[in-house]
Amino acid sequence: MFDCRHVIARCRWLPVIILLALAVLIPETASAQPPSPLSPASTEAKTIADLFTVVFWVALGVFVIVEGLLVYSVIRFRRRHPDEGMPVQIHGSTPVEVAWTIAPAIIVAVILLLTLRSMRTLYTPPSGTINVEVIGHQWWWEFRYPDLGIITANELHIPVGEPVSLKVEAADVIHSFWVPELGGKTDAIPGHTNQAWIQATQAGVYKGQCAEFCGTEHALMRLEVIASPSEQFQQWVQGQQAPPAVPSGAAARGQQALVTGPCAGCHTIQGTAAQGQVGPNLTHFASRRTFAGASLENTPENLARWLNDPPALKPGTLMPRLGLSQETINDLVAYLESLK
Repeated sequence: MFDCRHVIARCRWLPVIILLALAVLIPETASAQPPSPLSPASTEAKTIADLFTVVFWVALGVFVIVEGLLVYSVIRFRRRHPDEGMPVQIHGSTPVEVAWTIAPAIIVAVILLLTLRSMRTLYTPPSGTINVEVIGHQWWWEFRYPDLGIITANELHIPVGEPVSLKVEAADVIHSFWVPELGGKTDAIPGHTNQAWIQATQAGVYKGQCAEFCGTEHALMRLEVIASPSEQFQQWVQGQQAPPAVPSGAAARGQQALVTGPCAGCHTIQGTAAQGQVGPNLTHFASRRTFAGASLENTPENLARWLNDPPALKPGTLMPRLGLSQETINDLVAYLESLK
Protein backbone atom coordinates (compact mmCIF):
# COMPACT_ATOMS: atom_id res chain seq x y z
CA MET A 1 0.00 0.00 0.00
CA PHE A 2 1.21 3.50 -0.82
CA ASP A 3 2.56 5.28 2.23
CA CYS A 4 1.83 9.00 1.93
CA ARG A 5 3.65 9.96 5.11
CA HIS A 6 6.94 10.49 3.24
CA VAL A 7 5.19 12.72 0.71
CA ILE A 8 3.58 14.75 3.49
CA ALA A 9 6.92 15.11 5.26
CA ARG A 10 8.52 16.43 2.10
CA CYS A 11 5.62 18.76 1.32
CA ARG A 12 6.08 20.28 4.74
CA TRP A 13 8.99 22.23 3.29
CA LEU A 14 7.01 23.43 0.26
CA PRO A 15 5.76 26.69 1.88
CA VAL A 16 9.33 27.51 2.94
CA ILE A 17 10.61 26.93 -0.59
CA ILE A 18 7.82 29.13 -2.06
CA LEU A 19 8.58 31.95 0.40
CA LEU A 20 12.29 31.82 -0.40
CA ALA A 21 11.53 31.94 -4.13
CA LEU A 22 9.27 34.96 -3.63
CA ALA A 23 11.95 36.67 -1.55
CA VAL A 24 14.30 36.37 -4.51
CA LEU A 25 11.83 37.23 -7.28
CA ILE A 26 9.91 40.13 -5.71
CA PRO A 27 12.91 42.52 -5.41
CA GLU A 28 13.83 41.70 -9.02
CA THR A 29 10.29 42.51 -10.14
CA ALA A 30 10.15 45.65 -8.01
CA SER A 31 13.36 46.94 -9.57
CA ALA A 32 11.44 47.44 -12.83
CA GLN A 33 9.49 50.19 -11.04
CA PRO A 34 6.19 50.04 -12.95
CA PRO A 35 3.96 53.12 -12.79
CA SER A 36 2.17 53.23 -9.45
CA PRO A 37 -0.61 55.49 -8.11
CA LEU A 38 1.23 55.28 -4.77
CA SER A 39 4.02 57.42 -6.26
CA PRO A 40 2.00 60.56 -7.06
CA ALA A 41 3.58 63.22 -9.25
CA SER A 42 0.60 65.53 -9.65
CA THR A 43 -1.87 67.42 -7.48
CA GLU A 44 -4.72 65.12 -8.51
CA ALA A 45 -2.73 61.92 -7.94
CA LYS A 46 -1.62 63.11 -4.49
CA THR A 47 -5.23 63.73 -3.50
CA ILE A 48 -6.10 60.15 -4.49
CA ALA A 49 -3.01 58.70 -2.78
CA ASP A 50 -3.70 60.61 0.46
CA LEU A 51 -7.25 59.27 0.58
CA PHE A 52 -6.01 55.74 -0.10
CA THR A 53 -3.47 56.04 2.73
CA VAL A 54 -6.14 57.05 5.25
CA VAL A 55 -8.51 54.24 4.18
CA PHE A 56 -5.66 51.71 4.23
CA TRP A 57 -4.60 52.49 7.80
CA VAL A 58 -8.20 52.55 9.03
CA ALA A 59 -8.84 49.18 7.38
CA LEU A 60 -5.61 47.79 8.80
CA GLY A 61 -6.59 48.97 12.30
CA VAL A 62 -10.01 47.32 12.01
CA PHE A 63 -8.40 44.12 10.75
CA VAL A 64 -5.90 43.98 13.62
CA ILE A 65 -8.59 44.61 16.25
CA VAL A 66 -11.06 42.07 14.85
CA GLU A 67 -8.46 39.39 14.20
CA GLY A 68 -6.87 40.05 17.60
CA LEU A 69 -10.19 39.52 19.37
CA LEU A 70 -10.80 36.40 17.31
CA VAL A 71 -7.40 34.88 18.14
CA TYR A 72 -7.80 35.83 21.81
CA SER A 73 -11.24 34.19 21.95
CA VAL A 74 -10.00 31.00 20.26
CA ILE A 75 -7.10 30.68 22.72
CA ARG A 76 -8.86 31.90 25.87
CA PHE A 77 -12.04 29.87 25.51
CA ARG A 78 -10.75 26.76 23.78
CA ARG A 79 -11.58 23.32 25.13
CA ARG A 80 -8.48 22.25 27.04
CA HIS A 81 -9.60 18.67 27.78
CA PRO A 82 -11.82 16.24 25.85
CA ASP A 83 -14.00 15.72 28.92
CA GLU A 84 -14.81 19.40 29.31
CA GLY A 85 -18.37 20.34 28.51
CA MET A 86 -19.63 23.25 26.49
CA PRO A 87 -18.42 26.67 27.73
CA VAL A 88 -20.88 29.09 29.20
CA GLN A 89 -23.05 30.53 26.42
CA ILE A 90 -23.68 34.28 26.53
CA HIS A 91 -26.48 35.46 24.25
CA GLY A 92 -26.69 39.15 23.54
CA SER A 93 -24.92 42.10 25.15
CA THR A 94 -26.53 45.46 24.58
CA PRO A 95 -23.40 47.55 25.27
CA VAL A 96 -21.28 45.39 22.95
CA GLU A 97 -23.85 45.45 20.14
CA VAL A 98 -24.27 49.22 20.47
CA ALA A 99 -20.48 49.65 20.38
CA TRP A 100 -19.92 47.53 17.28
CA THR A 101 -22.75 49.32 15.51
CA ILE A 102 -21.72 52.89 16.37
CA ALA A 103 -17.96 52.40 15.80
CA PRO A 104 -18.28 51.23 12.15
CA ALA A 105 -20.87 53.94 11.48
CA ILE A 106 -18.44 56.61 12.69
CA ILE A 107 -15.60 55.13 10.61
CA VAL A 108 -17.75 54.99 7.46
CA ALA A 109 -18.99 58.56 8.03
CA VAL A 110 -15.43 59.89 8.38
CA ILE A 111 -14.31 58.06 5.22
CA LEU A 112 -17.36 59.41 3.38
CA LEU A 113 -16.53 63.00 4.35
CA LEU A 114 -12.89 62.57 3.31
CA THR A 115 -14.01 61.03 0.00
CA LEU A 116 -16.41 63.88 -0.73
CA ARG A 117 -13.68 66.41 0.02
CA SER A 118 -11.30 64.59 -2.33
CA MET A 119 -13.95 64.39 -5.06
CA ARG A 120 -14.57 68.12 -4.75
CA THR A 121 -10.86 68.75 -5.30
CA LEU A 122 -10.69 66.37 -8.26
CA TYR A 123 -13.72 67.85 -10.00
CA THR A 124 -12.72 71.50 -9.49
CA PRO A 125 -9.83 72.24 -11.85
CA PRO A 126 -7.86 75.45 -11.27
CA SER A 127 -8.44 78.37 -13.60
CA GLY A 128 -6.09 79.32 -16.43
CA THR A 129 -5.64 75.81 -17.73
CA ILE A 130 -4.10 74.50 -20.95
CA ASN A 131 -6.81 72.71 -22.93
CA VAL A 132 -6.15 69.30 -24.50
CA GLU A 133 -8.56 67.01 -26.31
CA VAL A 134 -7.75 63.35 -25.68
CA ILE A 135 -9.16 60.95 -28.26
CA GLY A 136 -8.83 57.18 -27.94
CA HIS A 137 -8.48 55.13 -31.14
CA GLN A 138 -7.91 51.45 -31.76
CA TRP A 139 -5.09 51.31 -30.68
CA TRP A 140 -3.40 54.66 -30.14
CA TRP A 141 -4.01 58.02 -28.47
CA GLU A 142 -4.53 61.34 -30.21
CA PHE A 143 -3.84 64.63 -28.41
CA ARG A 144 -5.17 67.92 -29.79
CA TYR A 145 -4.26 71.35 -28.39
CA PRO A 146 -7.07 73.49 -29.87
CA ASP A 147 -5.71 76.77 -28.48
CA LEU A 148 -2.20 76.06 -29.78
CA GLY A 149 -3.02 74.46 -33.14
CA ILE A 150 -1.09 71.27 -32.31
CA ILE A 151 -2.05 67.66 -33.04
CA THR A 152 0.16 64.79 -31.92
CA ALA A 153 -0.09 61.11 -31.04
CA ASN A 154 0.74 58.91 -28.04
CA GLU A 155 2.74 61.68 -26.28
CA LEU A 156 1.06 64.30 -24.12
CA HIS A 157 3.39 67.21 -23.39
CA ILE A 158 2.54 69.38 -20.38
CA PRO A 159 4.32 72.09 -18.37
CA VAL A 160 5.24 71.38 -14.76
CA GLY A 161 3.16 73.26 -12.20
CA GLU A 162 0.44 74.36 -14.62
CA PRO A 163 -3.03 72.75 -14.67
CA VAL A 164 -4.02 70.99 -17.88
CA SER A 165 -7.69 70.47 -18.69
CA LEU A 166 -8.50 67.24 -20.53
CA LYS A 167 -11.58 66.52 -22.63
CA VAL A 168 -11.58 62.76 -23.07
CA GLU A 169 -13.56 60.93 -25.76
CA ALA A 170 -13.25 58.00 -28.16
CA ALA A 171 -13.44 57.61 -31.92
CA ASP A 172 -14.57 53.97 -32.06
CA VAL A 173 -15.07 51.90 -28.89
CA ILE A 174 -14.81 52.57 -25.16
CA HIS A 175 -11.26 53.22 -23.92
CA SER A 176 -9.93 54.51 -20.61
CA PHE A 177 -7.19 57.11 -20.18
CA TRP A 178 -4.94 56.29 -17.23
CA VAL A 179 -1.54 57.56 -16.14
CA PRO A 180 -1.16 56.06 -12.63
CA GLU A 181 1.33 58.61 -11.29
CA LEU A 182 -0.69 61.59 -12.51
CA GLY A 183 -4.26 60.71 -11.56
CA GLY A 184 -7.20 58.35 -11.79
CA LYS A 185 -8.82 56.72 -14.79
CA THR A 186 -11.09 58.64 -17.16
CA ASP A 187 -13.26 56.67 -19.56
CA ALA A 188 -13.18 57.61 -23.24
CA ILE A 189 -16.65 56.98 -24.66
CA PRO A 190 -17.81 57.47 -28.27
CA GLY A 191 -20.24 60.38 -28.55
CA HIS A 192 -19.62 61.54 -24.99
CA THR A 193 -16.98 63.84 -23.49
CA ASN A 194 -15.59 63.32 -19.99
CA GLN A 195 -13.66 66.02 -18.17
CA ALA A 196 -10.43 65.59 -16.23
CA TRP A 197 -7.36 67.61 -15.31
CA ILE A 198 -3.77 67.06 -14.26
CA GLN A 199 -1.12 69.29 -12.76
CA ALA A 200 2.32 67.71 -12.65
CA THR A 201 4.43 68.67 -9.67
CA GLN A 202 7.75 67.39 -11.03
CA ALA A 203 9.35 66.92 -14.41
CA GLY A 204 9.58 63.46 -15.92
CA VAL A 205 8.19 60.94 -18.38
CA TYR A 206 5.13 59.16 -17.03
CA LYS A 207 3.85 55.95 -18.56
CA GLY A 208 0.15 55.38 -19.15
CA GLN A 209 -2.14 52.99 -20.95
CA CYS A 210 -5.70 52.22 -21.88
CA ALA A 211 -7.40 50.74 -18.81
CA GLU A 212 -10.55 49.43 -20.56
CA PHE A 213 -10.39 46.33 -22.73
CA CYS A 214 -10.92 47.62 -26.27
CA GLY A 215 -9.90 44.83 -28.61
CA THR A 216 -6.99 42.73 -29.81
CA GLU A 217 -4.20 45.23 -29.13
CA HIS A 218 -5.57 46.70 -25.91
CA ALA A 219 -2.34 45.80 -24.09
CA LEU A 220 -0.28 47.79 -26.61
CA MET A 221 -2.41 50.93 -26.47
CA ARG A 222 0.05 52.89 -24.39
CA LEU A 223 0.99 56.54 -23.97
CA GLU A 224 3.54 58.82 -22.36
CA VAL A 225 3.01 62.09 -20.55
CA ILE A 226 6.12 64.26 -20.76
CA ALA A 227 6.13 66.94 -18.06
CA SER A 228 8.83 69.56 -18.53
CA PRO A 229 9.64 73.02 -17.15
CA SER A 230 7.68 75.87 -18.69
CA GLU A 231 10.60 77.05 -20.87
CA GLN A 232 11.11 73.59 -22.38
CA PHE A 233 7.38 73.17 -22.92
CA GLN A 234 7.25 76.47 -24.82
CA GLN A 235 10.17 75.33 -26.97
CA TRP A 236 8.25 72.14 -27.76
CA VAL A 237 5.16 74.21 -28.66
CA GLN A 238 7.17 76.42 -31.02
CA GLY A 239 8.70 73.37 -32.66
CA GLN A 240 5.27 71.75 -33.18
CA GLN A 241 3.80 74.96 -34.60
CA ALA A 242 6.62 75.39 -37.11
CA PRO A 243 6.12 73.89 -40.59
CA PRO A 244 8.11 70.74 -41.35
CA ALA A 245 11.45 71.18 -43.07
CA VAL A 246 11.63 70.87 -46.86
CA PRO A 247 13.12 67.42 -47.59
CA SER A 248 15.92 66.65 -50.00
CA GLY A 249 17.59 63.56 -51.42
CA ALA A 250 16.16 60.27 -50.10
CA ALA A 251 13.77 62.21 -47.82
CA ALA A 252 12.32 64.02 -50.85
CA ARG A 253 11.74 60.68 -52.59
CA GLY A 254 10.11 59.42 -49.39
CA GLN A 255 7.78 62.42 -49.32
CA GLN A 256 6.75 61.74 -52.92
CA ALA A 257 6.11 58.08 -52.12
CA LEU A 258 4.03 59.00 -49.09
CA VAL A 259 1.77 61.63 -50.67
CA THR A 260 1.16 59.60 -53.85
CA GLY A 261 0.76 56.23 -52.12
CA PRO A 262 -1.76 54.68 -49.73
CA CYS A 263 -0.19 56.42 -46.69
CA ALA A 264 -1.83 59.73 -47.66
CA GLY A 265 -5.28 58.20 -47.28
CA CYS A 266 -4.79 57.65 -43.55
CA HIS A 267 -2.22 60.19 -42.33
CA THR A 268 -1.85 63.97 -42.31
CA ILE A 269 1.36 65.93 -42.83
CA GLN A 270 1.03 69.69 -42.87
CA GLY A 271 2.03 71.40 -46.10
CA THR A 272 1.54 68.27 -48.21
CA ALA A 273 -1.29 66.52 -50.02
CA ALA A 274 -1.44 63.91 -47.24
CA GLN A 275 -4.59 64.84 -45.30
CA GLY A 276 -5.93 61.50 -44.08
CA GLN A 277 -7.79 61.37 -40.76
CA VAL A 278 -7.71 57.65 -39.97
CA GLY A 279 -4.23 57.26 -38.49
CA PRO A 280 -1.95 59.50 -36.39
CA ASN A 281 -0.91 62.94 -37.60
CA LEU A 282 2.71 62.58 -38.76
CA THR A 283 3.62 66.26 -39.19
CA HIS A 284 6.37 66.17 -36.55
CA PHE A 285 6.81 62.43 -36.33
CA ALA A 286 10.58 62.52 -35.72
CA SER A 287 10.14 64.59 -32.54
CA ARG A 288 8.31 61.72 -30.83
CA ARG A 289 9.96 59.16 -28.60
CA THR A 290 7.68 56.30 -29.65
CA PHE A 291 5.11 55.23 -32.23
CA ALA A 292 2.56 52.43 -32.83
CA GLY A 293 0.62 53.22 -29.67
CA ALA A 294 3.85 53.94 -27.75
CA SER A 295 4.76 50.27 -28.12
CA LEU A 296 7.89 50.83 -30.24
CA GLU A 297 10.82 53.16 -29.70
CA ASN A 298 11.15 55.69 -32.52
CA THR A 299 14.32 54.49 -34.23
CA PRO A 300 15.04 54.07 -37.97
CA GLU A 301 15.38 50.32 -37.47
CA ASN A 302 11.99 49.96 -35.76
CA LEU A 303 10.35 52.25 -38.29
CA ALA A 304 11.71 50.19 -41.20
CA ARG A 305 10.42 46.98 -39.58
CA TRP A 306 7.03 48.61 -39.04
CA LEU A 307 6.70 49.82 -42.62
CA ASN A 308 7.66 46.39 -43.90
CA ASP A 309 5.06 44.43 -41.90
CA PRO A 310 2.98 46.25 -39.23
CA PRO A 311 0.84 43.22 -38.23
CA ALA A 312 3.99 41.23 -37.46
CA LEU A 313 4.96 43.78 -34.77
CA LYS A 314 1.45 44.56 -33.56
CA PRO A 315 -1.03 41.81 -34.48
CA GLY A 316 -4.48 43.21 -35.12
CA THR A 317 -3.27 46.69 -36.03
CA LEU A 318 -5.45 48.51 -38.53
CA MET A 319 -2.39 49.43 -40.60
CA PRO A 320 -2.03 46.68 -43.24
CA ARG A 321 1.06 45.24 -44.85
CA LEU A 322 1.51 47.39 -47.96
CA GLY A 323 4.10 45.29 -49.76
CA LEU A 324 6.57 48.15 -50.07
CA SER A 325 9.95 47.61 -51.69
CA GLN A 326 13.04 47.96 -49.53
CA GLU A 327 14.08 51.06 -51.49
CA THR A 328 10.71 52.72 -50.82
CA ILE A 329 10.91 51.79 -47.15
CA ASN A 330 14.37 53.37 -46.90
CA ASP A 331 13.10 56.57 -48.54
CA LEU A 332 10.04 56.71 -46.25
CA VAL A 333 12.24 56.22 -43.19
CA ALA A 334 14.52 59.04 -44.32
CA TYR A 335 11.52 61.32 -44.83
CA LEU A 336 9.70 60.51 -41.59
CA GLU A 337 12.89 60.84 -39.55
CA SER A 338 13.40 64.31 -41.02
CA LEU A 339 10.07 65.55 -39.65
CA LYS A 340 11.43 67.11 -36.46
